[in-house]
Amino acid sequence: MSFNKLYDFLRELEKNNSKDWMDDNRKRYHENRDWFASWIEELNIKLQKVDKDYTPKPGKKALNRINNNLMYHPNKPTYKNHFGAGLDNPNKFGDFYIHIGTNESFMGGGYWHPGTKVLKSIRDAIDYNGDDFQKVLDKKSFRKMFGGLIDDNPLKTSPKGYPADHKHIALLNHKSFAVTRQVTQKEVMDSDFQDKVIEVYQEILPFRRYLNKAVTV
Repeated sequence: MSFNKLYDFLRELEKNNSKDWMDDNRKRYHENRDWFASWIEELNIKLQKVDKDYTPKPGKKALNRINNNLMYHPNKPTYKNHFGAGLDNPNKFGDFYIHIGTNESFMGGGYWHPGTKVLKSIRDAIDYNGDDFQKVLDKKSFRKMFGGLIDDNPLKTSPKGYPADHKHIALLNHKSFAVTRQVTQKEVMDSDFQDKVIEVYQEILPFRRYLNKAVTV
């Protein structure tokens, strides 16, 4: 198995997105899913070597379900057009996420649309020591790799409890605190892809540590 075969499967699934097709190709699905889970297991070992605090998750448990939740999103297709894996997220902290899909592939992490309590904790941390967070975001290598926070339609006015002239109002107005690094299909299929994943993991680590500390302190 390989990422090449995984992409082939996802492209065919996207064109034939139905339970009947999946039932006829379930063996292929399991072969690709199990291969990706094994690839994640190998990655776990390497990430533990570069981060002593890394919390490995078994490959199959790290993978997201390929079924869309049609109860909440009835207009979505039956199946997703990607494989996704959330890593290093003990206690459901902001994870390190790998997304391999037909339309896009990327790595990223942080908190996407966090709940009210988590969002307040992050904003409180920024209010208290936002300079530290800004230093992480302004680091040259970080900006080169991720650009900046995902633009998730920030608030137009200051959040309740924070003055409009707050030093870090631009950060406080965000509703999500996440970054991503897009990768091409060619990059994913290169033999050194795991090395690139590790490079992204190491660059995003201070960002994730700040946020995870914010929601626990």
